Amino acid sequence: MNSNDPSSEFESISNNHHLSSLPSSSITEMQGIKKVLTTQSINPNILKTSYAVRGKVVIRANQIEHELKTNPSAFAFQDIVYCNIGNPQQLKQKPLTFHRNVLSLLTASHWLEDSSKKELLSQMVNRDVLERAERILSNIDSKSTGAYTHSQGYEFVREDVAAFIEQRDGLKKGTIHSDRIFLTDGASPGVQLCLKTLIRNDQDGIMIPIPQYPLYSATIDLCGGSQVPYYLEEESGWGLTMPELERAYEEATKKGQNVRALVIINPGNPTGQVLERSHMEQVIQFCLKKGVVLLADEVYQENNYTNGKKPFYSFNKIAYEMGVEKQLEMISFHSVSKGFTGECGRRGGYFQLGEAVDPAVKEELYKISSVNLCPNADGQIMVDLMVRPPAPGEASYEEYIKERDAILNSLKRRAEKLVKMLNSLEGVSCQPVEGAMYAFPQITLPEKAIQKAKELGMAPDLMYVLELLEQTGICVVPGSGFQQKPGTHHFRTTILPSEEQIEGVVDRMAKFHAKFMNQYK
Repeated sequence: MNSNDPSSEFESISNNHHLSSLPSSSITEMQGIKKVLTTQSINPNILKTSYAVRGKVVIRANQIEHELKTNPSAFAFQDIVYCNIGNPQQLKQKPLTFHRNVLSLLTASHWLEDSSKKELLSQMVNRDVLERAERILSNIDSKSTGAYTHSQGYEFVREDVAAFIEQRDGLKKGTIHSDRIFLTDGASPGVQLCLKTLIRNDQDGIMIPIPQYPLYSATIDLCGGSQVPYYLEEESGWGLTMPELERAYEEATKKGQNVRALVIINPGNPTGQVLERSHMEQVIQFCLKKGVVLLADEVYQENNYTNGKKPFYSFNKIAYEMGVEKQLEMISFHSVSKGFTGECGRRGGYFQLGEAVDPAVKEELYKISSVNLCPNADGQIMVDLMVRPPAPGEASYEEYIKERDAILNSLKRRAEKLVKMLNSLEGVSCQPVEGAMYAFPQITLPEKAIQKAKELGMAPDLMYVLELLEQTGICVVPGSGFQQKPGTHHFRTTILPSEEQIEGVVDRMAKFHAKFMNQYK
């Protein structure tokens, strides 16, 4: 038996546990069967795929969390602080009251049919909560969110999304058509669907920013395509430069690759920058000149901490203002998981097909969406509440604005506090967090630490964040999981720990870093 063969290990486990209960003839027959599913026989693209945001560090964090439940004194800390992923409510962000109240009534819609219960509800929630729930139910034929929906999602939600885009981008009513909106279970499935549609073979390349969000590299690998990396310029606040886009494109075409699309993440993940309008115009011109599809990941559009100095503009808005909306093939993405909504577990999002996307391709996207039947209904409702919040004059408006501003102002304070602390540490530099939910500091590690990591067979920043986890309970993601310029080391941390928690996180990080640097001097 080959001890390195995972199928051999599986056979051994099976023999020891449940095969002993079978008749001896059955055991003999099964032992002679060669395993169909082994790591040598499954789709090789799966083996190539990695997703650092929930990779080795998070697996270890989960193990430690379990150990702490059974033995609270096993480590020098009492809890794990998950700074590895943009998951606001895991780190105590308060859900928006209006959104949750409406969703609750839709889940228990039978209460709205009982006059006595409805009277009681009117004393518990604002009038506009009841009105919104009734409006939503009036647009659902089955009067229940437990039924399948249209493959693209509820039509009334898609109409509300179209109206939201028009209002956000200053467009005339009726400019955006609801049939070009696809509701999805969060933004990620939309990205995956579009990449599956774009990638035909390993010669098809997708331009992705480095550092990048691993959703893109993982999906490209899974679909059998090729990554075409372009590097953001850390020294200029993770800026985007046209010479770098040109370099990446030309190198790919020289290799015989067909560059199919350009991914832009704005505000940036993991880098937290907000794009200048002039750079966005240059990106659009680049896509038109090269004949590539623009994939605009705009899920952090509400997370802007620049006090108006660098406002968020959608690529859709810029395309219309440049007058190229009928030429630019563009798909943009949004989600309820980010911004100040923070409803990651609801799995709600959408993508918008620009006017230039071929209607025949839209029909193919509809076909593939139909294979999955429909996005989940609660996620669709949360999208509707995100794009159509309480309006001025409605009973819940002031509470909604108060909650929104409290979340965004707090995120800004936490970002500033974290960046200030990181920049005070030996060998650490961190660009300002202009948007999104992350800081991405560069760490200059001692040579001894780099050699130690080499001996352990791991990236130096992976060793750093694993030691950070083991000693402090803080879970972050190594920069190598996002890719980075060769010879540099980073890690990504969210800015999401509450203002009560962030002080402790900052203190733990600072003490660990000083100890680490002294240890490897």
